[in-house]
Amino acid sequence: MITEYIRYRVPEPAAFEDAYRRAAVSLQFSPYCRTYDLDRCVDDPEVYILRLTWTSASDHLEKFRASAHFREFFAEIKDYVTGIEEMRHYEPVALVPSLYDWAGGAEAFGKLFDTFYDRVPEDPVLGPVFEGMHPDHAKHVAAWLGEVFGGPAVYSERHGGHQHMISRHRGRALTEEQRQRWVSLLVDTADRVGLPADAEFRAAFVGYLEWGTRMALLFSGPDAPASGSEPTPTWGWGEVRPWPRD
Repeated sequence: MITEYIRYRVPEPAAFEDAYRRAAVSLQFSPYCRTYDLDRCVDDPEVYILRLTWTSASDHLEKFRASAHFREFFAEIKDYVTGIEEMRHYEPVALVPSLYDWAGGAEAFGKLFDTFYDRVPEDPVLGPVFEGMHPDHAKHVAAWLGEVFGGPAVYSERHGGHQHMISRHRGRALTEEQRQRWVSLLVDTADRVGLPADAEFRAAFVGYLEWGTRMALLFSGPDAPASGSEPTPTWGWGEVRPWPRD
C-alpha cells in the first residue's frame, strides 16, 4: 500500500470541494484506490490536503492513470492542477502490529482453518457445500486470510490472487443461511483455538468475515458482477471504503 498526498492552494474553496465530491465517484469505482480524504487547513482556509491510499505506486501510476476512471476523475479536477503545491507518494511506517501479526501469524491461521475444516463435514448446513473438498483447501484459505490481514502475499503469488478467489465462488449459488453459518462456525472456532479475544481485534476480524462472505454470496449468484484485475483486498484495524455499485 502507498499513500499519496497532494497539497492544494485554491482561491474558490466551495467550487473546489464540489469538484472533488464529483471526482470521488471515480475514485470509489477504481479497484486501486482504497481510501480518499480531503482536509481543509484551519489556519489558512485556501489550503487543502488530499490523502489517497493506493494498492501500490505502480497500480496508481500505471493502471489507474491508464483507466477510464482516471479520465473521469481528471475531467472534474483539471481546473485545479495549477493550484498544486506538493504531490508525493509516501510509504507507511508500521507503528502497530498488523492483524496478521496480532493473531499469531501463519501458525495461528493454519490452526484456525485446520480446526474449522475438520468440523465442516459434520455440519448439516456447511457439509454439503464443501463435499469433495480439496485436501489443501484449509491451507489455501489460511493463506488468503493471512494475506488479507497483512501477512505475506502467499495467496496472490501461488494461488491466483483475487481473481482466483472470485472464480471459486462463481456459480455456487450460496445461500444466506450458509453464509451466516460459515461466519458463526469460524468465530466459534476462533474461540476454540485461542485467537486473540480483545475487542479491537475481534471487531476487525468479524468485520472482514461479514464483508468477505457477503462478497462471496454476491459473486456466487446469477447476477454476479463482472470483475477486472482487482488486487487482493487488505484489511486493517479500521474499515475499508464501500464496494462500488452501479
